[in-house]
Amino acid sequence: MQTKYVIHKNEMNEKTAKFLDRFVKRVKANPPGVCPIAVQLAFLQSARSQTCGKCVPCRDGLEQLEGMMRQILEGRADMDTFRDMVSLGKMIRDSADCAIGYEAARIVLESTELFRDEYMSHILERSCREEVGQTVPCISYCPAHVDIPGYIALIGEHRYAEAINLIRQDNPFPTACAFICEHPCEAKCRRDLLDSPVNIRGLKKFAVDQIAADQVKTPECNVSTRKKVAIVGGGPSGLTAAYYLSLMGHHVDIYEERAQLGGMLRFGIPNYRLPKNRLDQDINAILSTGNIDVYLETPVDEEKMDELVDEYNAVYIAIGAQVGKTVKIEGVNAKGVYSAVDFLGDIGRGDIPDFKGKRVVVVGGGNVAMDAARSAIRCKADEVTIIYRRRQVDMTALPSEIQGAIEEGVELLTMNAPRSVRVEKGKVAGFVMQPQRIYEYIQGRPGVTDANAPEREIRCEVVLMAIGQDIVSAPFEKYSVNPRRKTFETEDTTRIKGYEKVFAGGDCVFGPATVIKAIGAGKVAALNIDEYLGYHHKYLEEIDIPEPRENDRNHYGRVHLTDISARERKKNFEPVENGMSYEEAMQECGKCLRCDHFGCGNVIGGGID
Repeated sequence: MQTKYVIHKNEMNEKTAKFLDRFVKRVKANPPGVCPIAVQLAFLQSARSQTCGKCVPCRDGLEQLEGMMRQILEGRADMDTFRDMVSLGKMIRDSADCAIGYEAARIVLESTELFRDEYMSHILERSCREEVGQTVPCISYCPAHVDIPGYIALIGEHRYAEAINLIRQDNPFPTACAFICEHPCEAKCRRDLLDSPVNIRGLKKFAVDQIAADQVKTPECNVSTRKKVAIVGGGPSGLTAAYYLSLMGHHVDIYEERAQLGGMLRFGIPNYRLPKNRLDQDINAILSTGNIDVYLETPVDEEKMDELVDEYNAVYIAIGAQVGKTVKIEGVNAKGVYSAVDFLGDIGRGDIPDFKGKRVVVVGGGNVAMDAARSAIRCKADEVTIIYRRRQVDMTALPSEIQGAIEEGVELLTMNAPRSVRVEKGKVAGFVMQPQRIYEYIQGRPGVTDANAPEREIRCEVVLMAIGQDIVSAPFEKYSVNPRRKTFETEDTTRIKGYEKVFAGGDCVFGPATVIKAIGAGKVAALNIDEYLGYHHKYLEEIDIPEPRENDRNHYGRVHLTDISARERKKNFEPVENGMSYEEAMQECGKCLRCDHFGCGNVIGGGID
């Protein structure tokens, strides 16, 4: 039976994390893989211990609710128990006097919907679902499942080349991720139970700063299979798939419409965050495996796509989300209004505009907005203002990027929604916005609505729209493209529905996301393509990971990476982030609790197996 590799193999872990983040914020280091019903029961017990005992629904109802949930968890319940628990939960939610009762009941009810499969497994199978099991938190939360404790231990013994190759077993972009990864792994680092999470990204950067990635020899390829795979798109997902397919022994041809490889890593992230010469080190290493041919400035239209499907044994579509979205407001087509994505793309190609004497408004609150605003500063703009319709705390950009923008002189005007662009003689003259007020929660986050306040205007000559990215999937419409979202509809195994030999992954499937998530998708696609071609290749380079030492339980402050001073760095596009010193890196390495050996032990990384 063919093995199926699924991108969302830790879906239960992700659901549990969202559940905890939303409702049990005090539990910062809960390991993934635990049974969500057990987590819910623990929360319910905590809520019941806080009841004042005055109202019957809270005092007696929560106790009964806890008893029913315990029966389900222990496999002693039937469907009648489940239905009674839901009915009781609704009664407590609607009749309890205070938030202790009605919020606890509401959370139970939401858990019965969010984790219904888990409830049914306990009732019908008397056990947890197969996905539930203790895993190493940092590895589980890395979309590429890199063996993080392993490479930290190698760095601690100064074995930097081996650390890079251990990272490569699951992620062929150690350098790029050392600079710009959003490090979801750190969110669940169990060191947080003692003091603070290990600076995992900073340690990766320390490793690649000691030896360039393209100076570390990649593993030998397997014997040629004489199979050919076409990859449409030379961004992080496409290059990742190419790397692993090449190591498996398949020949790969990459078709890239731009003049250079890298996708949004090159054309969407400014040089001050990710130096392009460092990106090239990763790409050089990927191409050094052999078995990979690259066709630059070769767009793939509908006719070309049909040719690829006929000519190759498999095709992987990894076109990413390449263009910026806009907002439908008056004046948006005036001269001086640009897509932030296009603006950053021009800078990535070396076409740096001169904004001297101009005032720039950036609309949006994500990383693209921060990149655009900080790049506008470097393009000599007189003033740069970010307009965002929610609060600063609601911005999706990394806090470090927001702080960096503020330090460089960018002004944030939050709680203001775009209304129109004022145009004079066909050019931008001002930006009109409507003040907002915070409102009730919608889909887990507080919404906003128009405040009872007059519109405001800020004078400007340039407007950069950074409100999201779009997918140019029109040439591939017949390959199961969702007409509304413009994303490809795929099976769990990344195969496009209805097409046996065509696969898709990355932003063009799940929408604009992080680089590490695109890398993880490329890795999974390579595994699935290999299975489809009739193989089950493995490469597990023998890397001797150091034995764990006794945990250092002393409390340490977290080592944060510093930046060059704002007054200096904003003058150019040179890299802004400093690396760790040797002493700092060794201290951070010593903080790792080696959860791969102590406490969990279920390592789910370890190469492309």
